[in-house]
Amino acid sequence: MSDPTPTAAPGKSDLPEWRRYLRFLGNAVSQSVEGGWKFYVWMTLLTAIFLVGANAWAMQVRDGMAVTGMSDHVSWALYIANFTFLVGLAAGGVMMVIPAYLYNDKEMHDIVLIGELLAIASVIMAIMFVVCDLGRPDRFWHMIPGLGKFNFPVSMLTWDVIVLNGYLLINVHICGYLLYKRYRGQPPVAKMYVPFVFLSIIWAISIHTVTAFLYCGLGGRPFWNTALLAPRFLTSAFVSGPAFIIVAIQIIRRLTHHRFGDGAIRTLVGIIRITILVNLLMVASEVFVEFYTGGSHTGAAKYLYFGLHGHHELVPWIWTAVAFSIIAAMMFMRSRINEFPVWLNTACLLAFAGIWIEKGMGMIIPAFIPSTLHEIVEYRPSLTEWKITSGIWALGFMIYTLLLKITINVYSRKMRDAHGQRTIESQDALAIGEDS
Repeated sequence: MSDPTPTAAPGKSDLPEWRRYLRFLGNAVSQSVEGGWKFYVWMTLLTAIFLVGANAWAMQVRDGMAVTGMSDHVSWALYIANFTFLVGLAAGGVMMVIPAYLYNDKEMHDIVLIGELLAIASVIMAIMFVVCDLGRPDRFWHMIPGLGKFNFPVSMLTWDVIVLNGYLLINVHICGYLLYKRYRGQPPVAKMYVPFVFLSIIWAISIHTVTAFLYCGLGGRPFWNTALLAPRFLTSAFVSGPAFIIVAIQIIRRLTHHRFGDGAIRTLVGIIRITILVNLLMVASEVFVEFYTGGSHTGAAKYLYFGLHGHHELVPWIWTAVAFSIIAAMMFMRSRINEFPVWLNTACLLAFAGIWIEKGMGMIIPAFIPSTLHEIVEYRPSLTEWKITSGIWALGFMIYTLLLKITINVYSRKMRDAHGQRTIESQDALAIGEDS
């Protein structure tokens, strides 16, 4: 396919680069909401769910945290559980960056933006869950350096704020720069993004490590006082992230009617085969230590897995997570699972759901039961919490959908400039959306 000769509008070449970039962003956002009836049905459904969640959050702000199932004894619950999982999901996107740039995997390099965009959407959702967990969201300014009492570097929470927002900015820069250069039909300058790519690899590991340190550094919660927490967080992240990306690749292939990413899927499946077994090994190690050694601090583990003194709210959750992870691991062990998309997607969804329960309901809530006063106050998410949680996830899917739409428009040369002209086609077109 020959490259069309670009025709510049009068005075267009005189625009400074920053004006060109802003114009690109405007065109990208405005054209990302254009699509067929399936796209509009999907976005309408997500919008409706988001509005329900926004209304529930407004009522929570008005009436206070009493509308949730949380209490003085269980002060971190569903919101922080989702926050923890989403930080891992954001970090899991680095599993596409490492093969692409450290090992020069061409097939992975072609679709690495799918993982980078997932990191952006995940970090935004994670921050929103933290905001919803604040009883007074108007006091969020206390976490802003220079304005509030940031308590840096003593507080681990301030470290978490820095690494999360830093990771978000790094990925926004990488994706924005690569898409803009593709839109202009120009090769990207390595020094403008490659250093940030390698920085993002280190940063991805740091965001989940710092989050783990935030928990295991709390001496009053013995359930979290384990050196395995940070490695366990990272290992589970390298299961949930690749699992989500595999499903996303197959959905994009189905919608664009173009087969791409077979090599990337094989690589990601190989990663999951190892990490899901390591994660199960770490869970088994924790269970062995808790129950074999015994002691006064095993109450939380007993409550989680078998119930304690007639209280067993979390028992069905954790055994469901264990069953999902074991079944998914067995399915991933099949050597030809890549050839059966239904089985592959089922295994990814089971692994994703299993990690969500294990790192959420199975990790955060048991640390508060029994309480420091040795009281058992059970927690069950209220309808308000489920609505808010669904609304944030819906918004996250909306953001991810629009980001993917922008990427596909740019790489398939469907995006138009302010004068209605298509983007310049370059010779090094990526596979994604090539024939869409």
